[in-house]
Amino acid sequence: MEGRTDGPRLDGRRIAVAVGRGLIRRRELSIFVVCVAAAIYFAVTGSGFTTTENYHTIAQYVAPWIIIGAGEVMLLICGQIDLSAGFVFTLAPFLLTSFSGDGMPLLLALVCAVAVSGLVGVVNGLIHTLFNVASFIVTLGMAFFLEGMSLIASNAQPEAAPKSGWVARAFGQAHWSELIWALVIVAVMQTLLSTTKFGVNTQAVGSNPIGAAEAGIRINRIKIVNFSLCSALAGFGGILDGIRVGSFDPTNGGNETMFLAVASAVIGGTALMGGSGTILGALLGALLLGIVYDGFNLTGVNANAFDVVLGIAIIAAMLLNVYLGMLRKKASR
Repeated sequence: MEGRTDGPRLDGRRIAVAVGRGLIRRRELSIFVVCVAAAIYFAVTGSGFTTTENYHTIAQYVAPWIIIGAGEVMLLICGQIDLSAGFVFTLAPFLLTSFSGDGMPLLLALVCAVAVSGLVGVVNGLIHTLFNVASFIVTLGMAFFLEGMSLIASNAQPEAAPKSGWVARAFGQAHWSELIWALVIVAVMQTLLSTTKFGVNTQAVGSNPIGAAEAGIRINRIKIVNFSLCSALAGFGGILDGIRVGSFDPTNGGNETMFLAVASAVIGGTALMGGSGTILGALLGALLLGIVYDGFNLTGVNANAFDVVLGIAIIAAMLLNVYLGMLRKKASR
């Protein structure tokens, strides 16, 4: 009888120990557990959460945050931030209409709009590295500039987005296409970060810039490329979102989208001081925000409470990262 009772207890203890070690070693696991807990809570307490339509709604919330968050993670890891990404998100669709209005095929116009978005990041990176201006200041100024450019280009009026043709279907019109693109970007960017020399150098620049320079890593080049990646992804996200909605709106994106993308990265475990973070973590951070936002809407909670939860979640994520970092140091001794 004792063998029958002790076996399951030991197995349960081993599972608990394994989960505990996983939470310490893999910060994404902790945010994944919170995502599952939040989803279960809203599925039990609210009606309509576990429907395909609602999952699609959550996907629409989180896809832009994931796409921009992937770029912000790369910048945060190398110790920088881009406050203009939300306004690149706004401007890129109008670049698309400008190029396509000149007779350019839609696919080529999309590529050109994303390329120009990437050039915005190059400008940010060059100003930061050549003149040693903090990225916070550079991208803040760029944000205001891009906001004005969006209003001028659109005459402060929404424009109809492309709705016909395979390009429109593949880049936003088709069901789930925006989320599929977001997941593809996560896979590509995580591979870039984890398995390539460029990813290793990005982490080295953020964790120990002096040591990285002494090791021969071209710090400025790494930063400029990451600024460019962040802006290009923001532009691509803005085009996808506009085509999905069916309208390019000069009030779409902006600060709110940028801050939610940064919040996704931070909640997902990316260190604001640089040196560590994952794209997968940003995906889970965005998913948690989307679940909470959607759950609040379904349960009738005032939308203003979402900001309260968001603020608490960011502070809690930072405290959890500090605590897990201490546990990892103890475990490595």
